[in-house]
Amino acid sequence: MAVRGRLLSPSAIAWFRTPASVWWGFAAVHGFFLAWMMSFIIHGETFSDTEQYRQWAQLGYNPAVLGDAISPWVYPLLAQLPIFAANMFGPSLYLLGWTLIITALNAVGMAFLVRGTRSQTGIAPAWFWLFFTIFMGFLSFARVEGITTSFVLVALLYASERPVVAGLLLSLATWIKVWPAAVIAPLLIASARRFHVFLTGVVVSAGVAAFAVLTGAGSHLLDFAINQGDRGMQLEATFSTPWVWLSVFNIGGSKIADNVAINSTEVYGPGAEVAAFLMQPLLIVAALAGALLMVWALRRGAERQELLLEGSLLMVTAFIVFNKVGSPQFIIWLLPVVVAGLVHDWNRWKVPATLLMGIAFMTFIVYPLFYTPLIHANPIMAAVLTARNVLLVTLLVWAVRRTVELGRSAIPARSAK
Repeated sequence: MAVRGRLLSPSAIAWFRTPASVWWGFAAVHGFFLAWMMSFIIHGETFSDTEQYRQWAQLGYNPAVLGDAISPWVYPLLAQLPIFAANMFGPSLYLLGWTLIITALNAVGMAFLVRGTRSQTGIAPAWFWLFFTIFMGFLSFARVEGITTSFVLVALLYASERPVVAGLLLSLATWIKVWPAAVIAPLLIASARRFHVFLTGVVVSAGVAAFAVLTGAGSHLLDFAINQGDRGMQLEATFSTPWVWLSVFNIGGSKIADNVAINSTEVYGPGAEVAAFLMQPLLIVAALAGALLMVWALRRGAERQELLLEGSLLMVTAFIVFNKVGSPQFIIWLLPVVVAGLVHDWNRWKVPATLLMGIAFMTFIVYPLFYTPLIHANPIMAAVLTARNVLLVTLLVWAVRRTVELGRSAIPARSAK
């Protein structure tokens, strides 16, 4: 009998290229995580940060204790919407409510990805999302990042034809978790309707601020920014890598220890406090440099859609690389940008997609699999974390180079609209 050399028949391969196959994959992946969460749900328990969310939800909207309850409030005001909504079945089933909200939002994002004109171009990116979820799902289903993913993805998919809608979605997402602001900046630069996008963001922000003031929470409106100021260098942050290795070799009294006040694991050692102090201005400088690079590329005549996507990748990656926090769930920020890029041009975005999958796999090894050995300065896990951080820097370099190439290869524009 002749060996065809294929694991799947042509008909099976063709089936995997249909929207129906994506939805079966969606059901399998999300069904697995729901089943895994049931081991907690049936005992009335929560998983990871959802315990903190449950305690906030039980307090309700109480501005008087917003900054002092349980642990400092570290999210923008609209994050309370999903946090409160997850309590729909009561405290004992809080994790079920949270998981169903994430699943529903992911379904909305998936529907926009494989419908209409993207019924073909969105299939492979949709499968990429599902494989990414296999590694990052433990974090996607337990952190606020999972709420914002579909907001950003849909915004990027519609940015060229409906920039105001994109601006609305990104503004709402930013008031849930700050990181979508890294996508708003490229949208403002690349869009020909930047004034309308800007106005949309102002209206949304003004509405949130007015609600906060009228309900007595005005003094807590910016708690999410203020409460981050005194943090040290978190263990997983890219710039923490030198102190991780100093801790491994026990040099200069360096160590990895918990910051109990904010439930974070940080690095300590010579120069760590100085580095933590400098990271915020360094992040601002990196963001400004990225914005100036995009403005230069646009004025040179760069194609707007590609500039938006590659500029978004540049800014989001910079927000991770130059961040002193560096929590493992931050990797989820990259997903909607890369998926939208794959929809736009699969061949051009294969490199960042491959890098992101490698980053996701190594992050999964670090957390949740072997986080305890890493905390105890295990050299193997330090090497895995270092490799993950090197891939992040590589991804940032790729985004910078591609943005530069967009400007150099474009026909210089007489004026940027």
